[in-house]
Amino acid sequence: MTVAFPRQATAGVTVHELVPGEEARWDAFVATCPEATFFHRAGWKAALEQGLGHRGRFLYAERDGAIEGVLPLGEVRSWLFGKALVSTPFCVYGGAAAISGEARQALETAACRLAEARGVDHLELRHRAPRHPDWPAKRDHYATFRKAIDPDPEANYGRIRRKQRAEIRKGIQAGLRAEVDADVERFYPVYAESVRNLGTPVFPKRYLRTLKAVFGDDCEVLAIVDGERVVSGVMSFYFRDEVLPYYGGGTAAARGVSANDFMYWELLRRAAEGGVGVFDFGRSKCDSGAYHFKRHWGFEPEPLHYEYRLVRGRAVPDVSPANPKYQALIATWRRLPLPVTRTVGPWIARSLG
Repeated sequence: MTVAFPRQATAGVTVHELVPGEEARWDAFVATCPEATFFHRAGWKAALEQGLGHRGRFLYAERDGAIEGVLPLGEVRSWLFGKALVSTPFCVYGGAAAISGEARQALETAACRLAEARGVDHLELRHRAPRHPDWPAKRDHYATFRKAIDPDPEANYGRIRRKQRAEIRKGIQAGLRAEVDADVERFYPVYAESVRNLGTPVFPKRYLRTLKAVFGDDCEVLAIVDGERVVSGVMSFYFRDEVLPYYGGGTAAARGVSANDFMYWELLRRAAEGGVGVFDFGRSKCDSGAYHFKRHWGFEPEPLHYEYRLVRGRAVPDVSPANPKYQALIATWRRLPLPVTRTVGPWIARSLG
């Protein structure tokens, strides 16, 4: 379906949809736009389409031939939760990143028009700051955790609470070592086991392979090795002067040697030594175990603002694992054999954008 995006006659701003060959131009804008994040990069279109089978609808606004704003959208069709247009699905942040109010308004107007034309249940924009106080929103549902990295690793270590420092020392004393992998082959089974134990379906391996292929050195896979076995691992993204540990976890053996604490410390330590300025610990459900884990590392929560424009839907969707109606399913999933979850999980996970 072709959607005619509106020209903002008073400002001379036009909206277009990203087409192959324009990715470098898009990313050049994202690299310098203060509002942009890693999740605004053009590569997420390939990740959505090739890795998960969803259609990317990436919009940009320009004036006099220069890009002034971008809005990466994904059209997620879920047998569980219906149809949605999301910026950015499977990501923490999204929404319009722009250098002018006219560009932002034009992009959001175009997104609303596209949502209507596609007949989705809702349009969802994932902001770090509130943008539309009159839109339905989840404002106290998720928080992100970001903190400046000191150039001195010991200063960073001192900011971690005593209990977590003890866990890091335990991992060091166990002789754990960190290795950077060129692919996701060792990481995937560790990640699959970890999310199964949390009651969550695992993503398809092709999705993680696509992320690594598309983002290259900006997508790092760090494996934590105990002897000859990988016990935990994390896939992290690098953007400007930030590092974002995004997909991570450990096997049952990781707990006994505190591999996950050692893993995040190694990532933080290496980032400090490499001159990275910000550690973005990512999103957690408010008051969850992960939320408190990150606070123990000396991070303070920053509320996220996920705002919705309802189209065919009547209410803001609640797809959180904390929703009581999903608790029985989560408990059952945790008991399933790993081979079953690795077969069935990817089919479900692609619907959880």
